[in-house]
Amino acid sequence: MFQPINQEIWERREHYAYYTKTLPCGYSVTVRLDVTNLYEEVKRHGLKFYPAFIYCASKAVNEMKEFRMGKDAEGNPGIWDVVHPNYTIFHEDDHTFSDIWSYYDEDFSICYENITADMERYKDCKGPKGKEGQPPNFYCISCVPWMDFTGYGTWVPGGEPNLFPIITFGKYTESEGRKELSAALTIGHAAADGYHVSQLFKRLQEILSDIHF
Repeated sequence: MFQPINQEIWERREHYAYYTKTLPCGYSVTVRLDVTNLYEEVKRHGLKFYPAFIYCASKAVNEMKEFRMGKDAEGNPGIWDVVHPNYTIFHEDDHTFSDIWSYYDEDFSICYENITADMERYKDCKGPKGKEGQPPNFYCISCVPWMDFTGYGTWVPGGEPNLFPIITFGKYTESEGRKELSAALTIGHAAADGYHVSQLFKRLQEILSDIHF
């Protein structure tokens, strides 16, 4: 469900207006995440890292209303009760990628099965959009497993900054027995400030460190 925001009592009313009308802008933040526990859990249970990470990110995103924002048909801001991951799959034969999406579920087993089943079903569907019927309540997440980066940014020249988050993470590296990877988040300033992004990454790190299957 989509719940319109009562802008009369909304604490971000002026910030939203400023960053959508006066100074429309977005920004990107890149951090290092410790994925040692998630990696070990995945290996122990014979699971795949990518869909497991998508679950962890989706759980963190869905716990914060600032990252579930959207607009109704009239352009009024509101909050979705849940947002589903839209993610990329890579085609080894021609080195292209496609977007597909899956339904998020708070239960790891259900969510993981949703993602892996869709990855298998649409693995040979080519083009930018591999799965039709994308719901309006989504966020974007993708992996660049060939590269460890220290910064990342996306932009749409002449476009409007997105209210939904875009998360991009790279390959993990190992140092002193710990595995880390870089993860970047891009979002419109109207939806979230630096404080909210810091809390999101804090929560994501907690999930990565505590999750057990």
